[in-house]
Amino acid sequence: MTPKAMAAIHGRSFVTPRAWTEAEFTAQLADGNVIVIGDGPGFALARIVLDEAELLTLAVDPPNQGQGHGLRLLQLIEADALTKGAATMFLEVSAENGAARALYAKAGYQQIGARPRYYRSPEGRRVDALILSRNLGPRA
Repeated sequence: MTPKAMAAIHGRSFVTPRAWTEAEFTAQLADGNVIVIGDGPGFALARIVLDEAELLTLAVDPPNQGQGHGLRLLQLIEADALTKGAATMFLEVSAENGAARALYAKAGYQQIGARPRYYRSPEGRRVDALILSRNLGPRA
């Protein structure tokens, strides 16, 4: 998937936090520590440093949301990160993004912290970011 296609899907999928630009995707993909899983309706990017992975973003085009694509992408990027030596995946999610929070809870992520007033909504409100993590070893 090209940076242009990723930016288009991201733009249709994100309000808070703001969508990434094509240039930001190009820069992320040039980072040798970043892995990407992508297909037609969506994609996921993660950065691996030593034995930790950070899910940078996951987006599914809105007409395809609610069909299991997000969970499948999450599972695929977790598996790829595990094969590359990551033992834990971390991520940040807007406290107001109920759909994403439900996805991550279904996948076994637990809240380990928060960043108060981390994101800015289009209206200028400050929104908390929740910090979640999951051990990438075998699921219980």
